[in-house]
Amino acid sequence: LQELQSSRRGRFLLEHAAPFSAFLTDSFGRQHNYLRISLTEKCNLRCQYCMPEEGVQLTPKSELLTAQEIITLARLFVKEGVEKIRLTGGEPLIRPDVVDIVGQLYKLEGLKTIAVTTNGINLTRLLPRLKEAGLNAINISLDTLVPAKFEFIVRRKGFHKVMEGIHKATELGYRPVKVNCVVMRGFNEDELLGFVDFTKDLPLDVRFIEYMPFDGNKWNFKKMVSYKEMLDTIKQRWPELEKLPCEISSTAKSYKVPHFQGQISFITSMSEHFCGSCNRLRITADGNLKVCLFGNSEVSLRDHLRAGASEEELVQIIGAAVGRKKKQHAGMFNISQMKNRPMILIGGKMYSHITVFGFFFFPPPEPALVLFPLCQDALQNPPNSKQWSHTFSHWLTLRASCGVFQKDPSSTFDTKCLEASPVGQASVDCQSRETSPGSEFCTRDLGSCTKVARASDNLTHTDDEGRATMVDVGGKPDSRRSAVAGAVVRLGEKAFGMVRQNQVKKGDVLAVAQIAGIQGAKLTSQLIPLCHNIPLNHVEVSLSLDETRYAVVIRSSCQTWGRTGVEMEALTAASLAALTVYDMCKAVTHDIVIEEVKLLSKTGGQRGDFLRV
Repeated sequence: LQELQSSRRGRFLLEHAAPFSAFLTDSFGRQHNYLRISLTEKCNLRCQYCMPEEGVQLTPKSELLTAQEIITLARLFVKEGVEKIRLTGGEPLIRPDVVDIVGQLYKLEGLKTIAVTTNGINLTRLLPRLKEAGLNAINISLDTLVPAKFEFIVRRKGFHKVMEGIHKATELGYRPVKVNCVVMRGFNEDELLGFVDFTKDLPLDVRFIEYMPFDGNKWNFKKMVSYKEMLDTIKQRWPELEKLPCEISSTAKSYKVPHFQGQISFITSMSEHFCGSCNRLRITADGNLKVCLFGNSEVSLRDHLRAGASEEELVQIIGAAVGRKKKQHAGMFNISQMKNRPMILIGGKMYSHITVFGFFFFPPPEPALVLFPLCQDALQNPPNSKQWSHTFSHWLTLRASCGVFQKDPSSTFDTKCLEASPVGQASVDCQSRETSPGSEFCTRDLGSCTKVARASDNLTHTDDEGRATMVDVGGKPDSRRSAVAGAVVRLGEKAFGMVRQNQVKKGDVLAVAQIAGIQGAKLTSQLIPLCHNIPLNHVEVSLSLDETRYAVVIRSSCQTWGRTGVEMEALTAASLAALTVYDMCKAVTHDIVIEEVKLLSKTGGQRGDFLRV
């Protein structure tokens, strides 16, 4: 309101506001003054979570709304009382005439706000022209602040373009720049604090959106992180968080950390619905009017428009559709069973499929699925195992503490980025060890062998009666432990070539195997019965291609500070990465050999260091 009062156009609109149209008022008295228009079904990203598993059939171009039809319908809605129009997609900024459309919308008397929801890839390039044309509000979709996770999910580079777009919007004076983040358990709920901190020095409104069901996304309650749960997590870090006032029709509950430039909001679509104050209507890219996001009932305004319907007839059709709008969630008691378009075809930001290269995030039903990301047998079972939920929930948190995706910001998941690290990464401190008759260890620098404490002649994992038992490490001192393991997967010429060219149908073999290896290291104590559960400080899995052997060479390293070693974690990581390579390539050939699974080096512990030579 203050913005409107401060500008000549705004004062004119306020002074000449017409009574609200009965045609846009439903039977519950809700006045619909907000229209979302999808400009296209296409997108320049390939997010695995944004389309159903079988993909979507795009509408032929001839059946999509033309720019003139969009303006005609927009003019009609504005005349009847719509004050805000948001342009969505697909990705609206890939439509060539988007700047012209914004310019024509700006000329409509009575329209107060022209907004856009974008993935941000093209924003830096287009925003100056869009602002000049009349765009005055921006929502940018961003679900992670981890560049590697972003690239892995969308299968395109672009994280830094999105960040540039956010900063460009703030530079051009947009206040606030809204950042939409759909929060999903096991995917990004661990980044809540990072997103809040993002508002410290920038005028952002980070909007945490509860995950909602759409056709094809296998929604269930366990995947949703509720507003209250998110709020509790944030308040533990910032107990001084302040609640902000909001408009009656607002979908967001807004909060602010004192002294932060920006704020955060929660879109509580599931836990505390806002249907009672809903003021939104939607027009899809093919011209269908949706009066409720959750419903599958649609009316084709395009067909009536092209059939020559008059303005009065169109208003009657729109009014009838609005009049049929249900009280909440399209009249469904259980919205998780609803049948609706995939979100990519509605226009907006929401997940329509919850697998990434075949990973089920919430929670994995069987060990096979956790270990072999693309195991189809496991994918056919519904998630039902609480045992795996917590362990797997953070598998894709690829942070610096994991050290696996630290690379140039402009890089992508190219196989060239997955070169093997030197085997001798683990340092060997010869001088600090006392020698005694028994086993040997070799220094990397000198190549000499030194006697160290001899390994026991007895099996340590059996008791006096020969029964399996876990070793008691309670009396051992804490020390720095590390281990490096390796494996080789011989693929044969054909499969090797497809991996090198990234042409395997299941996806990027090296990237998926790398993630599987990290998962394996973290799950070792659950896979090997007598292994201790060790808090790992660092896990690294690297893969390189050996053309002379048509092989994938795998190296894994693990580090911890504790009372027992991490050899098994390193070996498990190498083994699981190798098995994942096999799983992804077995459709090409079964003549695959996994070999040379072995420990390459270890440091720490009473028995001294080891380096294979």
